Amino acid sequence: MIIGDGDFRYELHEGWEQLPAGWTHGDVAGVAIDSRDNVYVFNRGEHPVIVYDREGRFIKSWGEGMFKRSHGITIRGEAVYLADDAGQTVRKFTLDGELLMTLGTKDTPSDTGYDPEVSTRLTTITHSGPPFNWPTRLTVAANGDLYVSDGYGNARVHHFRADGTLVRSWGNPGTGNGEFNLPHSVWAHTDGRIFICDRENERIQIFTPEGEYSEEWTNVVRPGDLHIGTNDEVYVAEMEYWKDHYSLTGKLWDRDRLSRITVRDLRGNVISTFGGRTEYGDPCAANNFTSPHGICVDSHNDVYVGEVSATAYERSPKPPGCHTLQKFVRVR
Repeated sequence: MIIGDGDFRYELHEGWEQLPAGWTHGDVAGVAIDSRDNVYVFNRGEHPVIVYDREGRFIKSWGEGMFKRSHGITIRGEAVYLADDAGQTVRKFTLDGELLMTLGTKDTPSDTGYDPEVSTRLTTITHSGPPFNWPTRLTVAANGDLYVSDGYGNARVHHFRADGTLVRSWGNPGTGNGEFNLPHSVWAHTDGRIFICDRENERIQIFTPEGEYSEEWTNVVRPGDLHIGTNDEVYVAEMEYWKDHYSLTGKLWDRDRLSRITVRDLRGNVISTFGGRTEYGDPCAANNFTSPHGICVDSHNDVYVGEVSATAYERSPKPPGCHTLQKFVRVR
């Protein structure tokens, strides 16, 4: 089946992932590509970093026992940055898993009032705080500076130098310009602008490198992650919601909405969509999504989507065999 629109059409590569015999992995929180088109799958299973070649053949794994809960992943050059949200750190590693730098203090969240045990837990954040309180992802700017979205327990973006020196932070809990309800991912464009997935405010906010508000896109639904391609196309993973369930801010959803991927131009206009369609069947069906949480694109413009399917089905058992990682091959 060919899915998508216009120049951005895709075909699912079924059976792409070739796990070693007897291995499984849990939710895939993030996925990233190195310069060789190897695929790094940051997951919540026993082997948190699993690496495949472009054809899905297993290369290696690392990180066993190192992470409390996997979240965002970014690769820049020969380094990989991994956000451990429950562990309150973002760490820099070599591509083989050697630790190079740690941002944040392990298991020590900053003071924001956040209570993760409350179902509408974003409402417990009374003020923003320093790094970190459940950080979600790091991005590397063209000049080497680092930006971290923070997070489930904070409402902040932190700007660091490449050596980990904190430059500034911005953001507060709320719905206004420069305010956040779950900054869930971050991307530094080559032109310097900083894109933030403000997930529970259902928008993408865009800032200058100094943290000054520039604009926002509001034609998105619960953006979980984004990737900006070499031709300035913006891939956005948009997450589901279910009628009569409450959001983390206490909002009661009035309808079901299936997850989807949108491809956009740099003005936020949608140029292609796939997933999110009832004709594909239930969310666990091929070409559909349960909860797309991480997205990346390789040098061939193929798209990889990681999903937190067990989390999406936390109110009921995850159906057996429900996908947590899918590869979509660009159709020419």
